Amino acid sequence: MTHFSKGSARLDGVSPKTDKLATTLFSDALDMLAEGEPLNVLLVVEDIHGARASYTISDDDEKALISKAHNQVRELACQGGDDDINLNMPVRYAIAYMGAIETRQADGFKDALILEFGEKGYKSYSAYSYVKGRGHKFAWNDPSPAGEVEPLL
Repeated sequence: MTHFSKGSARLDGVSPKTDKLATTLFSDALDMLAEGEPLNVLLVVEDIHGARASYTISDDDEKALISKAHNQVRELACQGGDDDINLNMPVRYAIAYMGAIETRQADGFKDALILEFGEKGYKSYSAYSYVKGRGHKFAWNDPSPAGEVEPLL
C-alpha cells in the first residue's frame, strides 16, 4: 500500500461505526471467497443516519475496478449522496478486493484480501489478510494493518 499523509487536520484512529462497517464488509468478502464466489471489488458507503449503499464493481481490470470504487465514493460525496436510494451525504466507506502482498520471507507475493476504509474527518487506512484455498479448504490469517491510504471523503 502507498503511504499517504495529508497533514494533521484529520483524526487518527477509527471510529466504532467505521470499524463495524469495515469488519462487516471484510467478513462478507471472506465468506464469498470461502464459497468460491468471484469477489470483484466490493464497496459499501454509509451516511450519517446509518443508511448504507453496497456496490459490486466488475467487468474491468483490477486497477480500473479499484479506481472506479474510489471514484464512486468521491462522486457520492460531491453529489451529497444519492436520492434514488435514500443515501444522504456519505460519511464512511469500506472497499474490499483481492490482491497480492509481498511477504517478508523470500517467497515473493501471496494472495490477500485487501480492505480500505475511511471516514470523513479521519485518516484512511488499509489492512490485508492472506488467503488460500479459495472455495476449497479455505484459510486466512487475522487481518494485518497495511498503512494509511488517501482519504476519499
